[in-house]
Amino acid sequence: MLTRPLGNTGPQVSALGLGCMGMSALYGEADRTESIATIHAALEAGVTLLDTGDFYAMGHNEMLIGEALRTAPAARREQALVSVKFGALRGPDGSWLGYDGRPAAVKSFAAYSLQRLGVDHIDVYRIARLDPDVPIEETVGAIAELVEQGYVRHIGLSEVGAGTIRRAAATAPVSDLQIEYSLISRGIEDEILPTTRELGIGITAYGVLSRGLISGHFTADRQLGAGDFRAMSPRFQGDNLRHNLNLVEALRKIAEQKGVSVAQIAIAWVLSRGEDIVPLVGARRRDRLTEALGALDVTLEPADLAAVEEAIPAGAAAGERYPAAQMAHLES
Repeated sequence: MLTRPLGNTGPQVSALGLGCMGMSALYGEADRTESIATIHAALEAGVTLLDTGDFYAMGHNEMLIGEALRTAPAARREQALVSVKFGALRGPDGSWLGYDGRPAAVKSFAAYSLQRLGVDHIDVYRIARLDPDVPIEETVGAIAELVEQGYVRHIGLSEVGAGTIRRAAATAPVSDLQIEYSLISRGIEDEILPTTRELGIGITAYGVLSRGLISGHFTADRQLGAGDFRAMSPRFQGDNLRHNLNLVEALRKIAEQKGVSVAQIAIAWVLSRGEDIVPLVGARRRDRLTEALGALDVTLEPADLAAVEEAIPAGAAAGERYPAAQMAHLES
């Protein structure tokens, strides 16, 4: 397994990480047995970075990962590094109630995560979205105290802008910024990515297949359940979806010429953007995981990159990343 550093102060991790959210929430029903088998397969393949959030199905995802780690061979269990997002407040009906970055809340969230995961420390800990009522210095300072106490190894950030990144890094060492980055979500390139590179902060890129939209497997006639985030996502609606799937078909032609899948070339493109970027793949099944891992063997030559840029130029996607209410929480 190829490895990459999470910034100047973070750990060395596998070049691809496994995003586990979809095993519990937001993409419809998932098979628990297959999910655990997929985590085991990822660890067996050398994937070391597992990403979750304490609010993914209200703790379900952390407990799932905890079970997978307990039942994995000891050597594989010891290589796993768990990245946890916290701070999102949920109602019993699944509603989103805002974010809490108060120091006392940070420490309370961590206590529950440690219990659900069944571990004695969290490898990377980050607030999922900026709490507008709490200075980032206070939130990061609380995580730094958890680092001093041995409950957390590294401090991360998520979906924040350049100014907040600078303030956080001035408070304590920050390993990485987790943020959406893909062929059709390139907003970080203007200001955020130059800032993280200046400060020696890595990027863990989620949404590299745009929630399956640019995986090559999504079709216009696919029926999405009420619990599936994509049923409300602007990029999956009507004319937006048709436009975006046309982009995928243009990418498919390039992939076929390379003898790889659409998903593999899309992941390989993110990998090509720099050694400081670690893509997270949201595979829920072993076959999808195998396909994603194949991207590590794809070399994109300058001519390939030029063809990809021509097929899907920056800003080509139709629709926002999230519905308007959720976009409002993205300082990035």
